Amino acid sequence: MNDAPPVGTAVWADAVQALTLLAIDPTGLGGASLRAGPGPVRDCWLVALRERLAPQTPIRRVPAHVTEQRLLGGLDLAATLQAGRPIAERGLLTQADGGVLVLAMAERVTTATTSHIASALDTGSLQLERDGLAATLPARLAVIALDEGVDDDERAPAKLTDRLAFHMTLGAVAPRDTLDPLPDPCSIDAARARLSTVTIDDVTLEAITGTALALGVPSLRAALLTAKAARAAAALGGRSAVDEEDASLAARLVLGPRATQLPPTCDEPHDDPDRPDPPPSEPEPRENEAEDESERTPPTADELQDLLLEAAIATIPTGLLAQLQQAGAALARSRTQGKTGLERTATRGGRPAGTRRGDSHQGGRLNVLETLRAAAPWQKIRKQARANPDSKTIEVRRADFHIKRTKQKSETATIFVVDASGSSALNRLAEAKGAVELLLADCYIRRDQVAVIAFRGIKADILLPPTRSLVRAKRALAALPGGGPTPLASAIDAAALMADGVRRKGQTPTVILLTDGRANIARDGTAGRARAHDDALASAHAVRAGAVTVLLIDTSPKAQPEAERLAAEMNALYLPLPYADATRLSKAVRAVLPAR
Repeated sequence: MNDAPPVGTAVWADAVQALTLLAIDPTGLGGASLRAGPGPVRDCWLVALRERLAPQTPIRRVPAHVTEQRLLGGLDLAATLQAGRPIAERGLLTQADGGVLVLAMAERVTTATTSHIASALDTGSLQLERDGLAATLPARLAVIALDEGVDDDERAPAKLTDRLAFHMTLGAVAPRDTLDPLPDPCSIDAARARLSTVTIDDVTLEAITGTALALGVPSLRAALLTAKAARAAAALGGRSAVDEEDASLAARLVLGPRATQLPPTCDEPHDDPDRPDPPPSEPEPRENEAEDESERTPPTADELQDLLLEAAIATIPTGLLAQLQQAGAALARSRTQGKTGLERTATRGGRPAGTRRGDSHQGGRLNVLETLRAAAPWQKIRKQARANPDSKTIEVRRADFHIKRTKQKSETATIFVVDASGSSALNRLAEAKGAVELLLADCYIRRDQVAVIAFRGIKADILLPPTRSLVRAKRALAALPGGGPTPLASAIDAAALMADGVRRKGQTPTVILLTDGRANIARDGTAGRARAHDDALASAHAVRAGAVTVLLIDTSPKAQPEAERLAAEMNALYLPLPYADATRLSKAVRAVLPAR
């Protein structure tokens, strides 16, 4: 009989323990990454944390696209103009000093915002140098990153989550799982007062570091945060020094969610009949309790590390590590082979992206507030140079002008280049057609443009120029016949030419080439494998020079070295898919080129 609690209940129990430790030492632990959609479960966790923080703890909420002025602070324009001297305005980072910053939609936060928050977490201060102001302001805070991402590639930035002690995913928790009583705020207050006296010995620190390395956690911050969590757990238990139970709890909450591998000597963590039962958490009382405690031999670092590993591994669901490794590999590829259109700076339309010096004659739109903010610090000096220094007029000069900057995603055009030659038609043309149709449907949902180039005989043909018409694309693909030689060089040239045209229109091209790589028609239309192969490599080199994102799918039943070399020459991602049907083929492409 399995007496283990339901998954949702176990996850919520760990989330409550993390909440308790975080309430004891919020700024020391950095905060938590909370991956969950809006709803009663997430709200319950946030309310419980708010109620257990120290009284008068400031809590500030940061929207995903917060401006630098609001985040960092700067010149208070109204107060400055009224006082005639620079008056600073506090931003959210300094307003949250000694408290908590709640970051909404952390998976969409900008790089600049992430960098500012990470710097505050590292130093506990803010270096303010803007609008003629220069100051060092206190910003000791904790961050609750609310991650609402759905896909694996939609996650809060690693630069931020690496600095947060706890990583929690509450998707499996139901509202009924949150009905258990929460920790008493009074015990948390007592632990907070006791925390500064709690110590941790070198043996425990060595065991924590070894556990992190064994679980494939490369960041030193994780070990430091585990030690701080263990100290908070000891304070909660009324102890003056960290013991095995405190270290095990910290390893489970901090290192377990960060694990990327199992230790070499460990098998799957669950259903292992040879694993010894863990020691009881509440041993039976004995008559000579004090004597037994004093005579007990402290564990060595290796023994303690084994206990910590067991505690951390117990939190890892079966098979999760393999999924994490696959997701990490796909995410690493998506950084350079991504599907989303490139960001470009624009002066009209798009998402706000700050301001810059300039004027409307350069094609930008004047930002009145930033212009006045730039002019305000100079008003006292400019008034002295006037004929009438008592005038209340605000003097604005050309050097003060600021125009709005915006960024907008460029449209994406996916160019499918399909090998319809005899060898491909014999092997995988039907599967390739099916896969392309599935991918075309994805492009239609994203409102991307698609194009289809087919090559057979002595040249490549553009079956469909870039379009958003899914019907036209499917019709062109269905009418594609198979058979004949393989003019691979001609196909690559046609794809490169179309990609260049797409880029000139301000769009982002992506080429998906489905072929077995066995060219036998040269660029000039003559037959011959050697020359055809050389021409294909030359064309691939030209694509590499143009920095076009290319995915080469080897459609041969057996991976071909010619196709792999061709992919390397054009700096493309090589994806061999022997014996894959259309569905598996399309899923593999989606993993490499994720949707928006």
